[in-house]
Amino acid sequence: MKTNKLLFTFLFLTLSIIAFAQNPTAKVAGIVLDEYNKPVENVNVSYQTKTVNTDANGFYSITIPANQNVVLVFTHTALKKVTATFNLKPNENHEFHPILSDKAEQLGEVVITNSRKRVQGITSVDPETIRKNPSAMPGVESVLKTFAGVNANNELSSGYNVRGGNYDENLVYVNEIEVYRPFLIRSGQQEGLSFTNTDMVQNVDFSAGGFQAKYGDKLSSVLDITYRKPTKFGMAAEASFLGGSLTGEGISKNKKWSAITGVRFRDNSLLVNSQETQTNYHPTYLDVQTNVNYKLNKKWEFSFLGNASQNKYNYQPLTRQTNFGTIDEPIALQVFYEGQEKDKYQTLFGALKTTFTANENNNFRLIGSVYHTQEQEYFDIFAAYYLGEVDTNIGSETLGQVTYNRGIGTQLNHARNDLDALIVNAEIKGTHQINNKKHQIDWGFKYTRENIRDRIVEWEVIDSAGFSINPPIVTLPHNEQPYNPYTGPLVPYQNVRATNFIDINRLSGYGQWSTKTTLGSSQLWINAGTRFHSWIVSGRGITGAKQQTVFSPRAQLSLKPDWEKDMLFRLAVGYYHQPPFYRELRDSLGTVRPNVKAQQSIHFVLSNDYNFKMNNRPFKLVTEAYYKTMTDVNTYTLENVRIRYRANNDAVAYAYGLDMRLNGEFVPGTESWLSFGYMKTEENQNDRGYIARPTDQRLKFGILFQDYMPNLPNMKLYLNLVYNTGLPGGSPSYADAYTYQSRLRDYRRADVGFSYVLTERNNERPEGHWLKKFQDLSIGFEIFNIFNNQNAITNTWVRDVYTKNQYGIPNYMTTRVFNLKLTAKL
Repeated sequence: MKTNKLLFTFLFLTLSIIAFAQNPTAKVAGIVLDEYNKPVENVNVSYQTKTVNTDANGFYSITIPANQNVVLVFTHTALKKVTATFNLKPNENHEFHPILSDKAEQLGEVVITNSRKRVQGITSVDPETIRKNPSAMPGVESVLKTFAGVNANNELSSGYNVRGGNYDENLVYVNEIEVYRPFLIRSGQQEGLSFTNTDMVQNVDFSAGGFQAKYGDKLSSVLDITYRKPTKFGMAAEASFLGGSLTGEGISKNKKWSAITGVRFRDNSLLVNSQETQTNYHPTYLDVQTNVNYKLNKKWEFSFLGNASQNKYNYQPLTRQTNFGTIDEPIALQVFYEGQEKDKYQTLFGALKTTFTANENNNFRLIGSVYHTQEQEYFDIFAAYYLGEVDTNIGSETLGQVTYNRGIGTQLNHARNDLDALIVNAEIKGTHQINNKKHQIDWGFKYTRENIRDRIVEWEVIDSAGFSINPPIVTLPHNEQPYNPYTGPLVPYQNVRATNFIDINRLSGYGQWSTKTTLGSSQLWINAGTRFHSWIVSGRGITGAKQQTVFSPRAQLSLKPDWEKDMLFRLAVGYYHQPPFYRELRDSLGTVRPNVKAQQSIHFVLSNDYNFKMNNRPFKLVTEAYYKTMTDVNTYTLENVRIRYRANNDAVAYAYGLDMRLNGEFVPGTESWLSFGYMKTEENQNDRGYIARPTDQRLKFGILFQDYMPNLPNMKLYLNLVYNTGLPGGSPSYADAYTYQSRLRDYRRADVGFSYVLTERNNERPEGHWLKKFQDLSIGFEIFNIFNNQNAITNTWVRDVYTKNQYGIPNYMTTRVFNLKLTAKL
């Protein structure tokens, strides 16, 4: 407790220091893009009498005065100008990537969201914020988890759920190419790395609902990521107790070729060893990504995105003790393990994208991609558990120890699971400007073939005081031994055995129309479109499969009144379908049900976007109210990050809530935000009544705060704080979810990072100084879970042989962990 108070005091004092350092200049650099994310050459970037021009790749760099408002003007002969106001700290290097359009001028300060994304309800995240954010699982997802409406209570996982959805309901694109999650992952500590390499990122856009028809067929959200096109040679490296990364980028002399490649290595032993289960743990996570671009001429561009990753997870649990219960009746679970788990996930991904710009009004993209994953999950783990009462007598020699065992039992888990999946995509997209660019038409068609080869062999045997427990879903004859011999089968408590060879062929497409007009003196943006998705399942043993087709009309209206206050209102309504992926077709016994329907959701989203100034600094307040009604719901159970579907479409559900996010310059020159979310989601299975869904996380508070020490400007501070109310605690295997409606404890977590920037005053150093070779050289110190909160992810269900009760034993996540890292950029 004393340690927590000291840490809190230290953090409070650090955040409270405010002063200003005096240094003459700062730098703004970036890439100027058009509406189609293409670089714009010969853009004039000016400040008073100082002027620079963008090169063939749209790159610019300009030095401006620090500690004062500086207005940069971006002008081009064929496009509307962009005006941006900056007030940067001394020696700060700020990335700014403006988007020039022929429709509307872009105005803003420091962190600017262009009007196109604003009217679509898209939130953009600065890549530099992502790279600096302290998190046990660094990356884009760790920043998203501070947003309202985005929830997760597992710091070792890159998975997240949005507004009542699950981990499988989120679309993720990199350079317009859809990426996939592994199939067999059941625990966050098995994941290692998310797909996105943050050192390669240029843009990150996120929508939590009500998104346009051009995005794919999932129920909850869209994460749209664009990788950087290099404009010069560069290197970046990072090393820490949790692993390291190395990224290199460059461009050819003729400016036609550019490439960026990143290598990452991760080892979560430092985090996992802080958990209650004592283990021998030897994981390795290795990932290599590359993005190669070739510009043939002004009309033709080609790009290749490749990824190869291998996760090896070797896990040997030894012992565990978890204390729970009440003050009056404390209980402890002691477990002694034998055996081990060996998992391996190997993924290869490649995508080729061709862009043809016929003229300034017509653009076509052709995309082909191949995703191949080979996954194996092997384990044999024997656990002997003791459920006992804890001595609470102060002064007793056995204080805190188990003095009486009320339950003794053993459990043996076995698995030999193998999966080989090959997914091939071919897609064509087009964008057209018509009627003097007053209207825009977007369309696309996509063919997907999924080939899945899956073998599941899992069983579990539970023994209490010498008596094997039979499964509750199997009817067995009454045991009258020793008077009569037992004639029934000997079966494990849980047994799943299946071999599935499945092919799924899909055809999908979309068309949408966008325009900007006026309503009186107000500006009005309209977007309307629809998607279709048709699929059929075939394979060994599959009979009676039917072709299924769904249509998803969607519309958005955005209104910007002619008010003195900069406000925008948005209404989004639409149908969202999620045609079943392989995992959604497979029920809890491993049987594939080919005629599982697409889950359907209707979104209603009403939002307000308000830009304002406070203390002469820019801020934005975004408020969104939403309601989602769902039919043909494929119910599931959630165990850590593994989802097991019932594959029967036997439920209806709803979700509603309110999300609020305030972001801006709480500290001059840095962006921070506060978020709040309220959400309720329930489902009704077979008209039995509404109960909480597994992701029913009611309240959410998130903070991402950046600061610097004015008296020591080289020292930066980053704080990531999340509070979520507890999730439903789940239920034992084969149990009726309606009888288990308890909740886990609230999730509370704060991560803080300190970074000492050695290159902060590089402009004052003489030429030839060794630090002049670096754009950035920093030493960082991170504290994960600074207040050492015990957060639970799921329950382990243990039976008391005497009372026949089932006890939900919380599985706690990581405790306080310290990390040291070194970051360098050339």
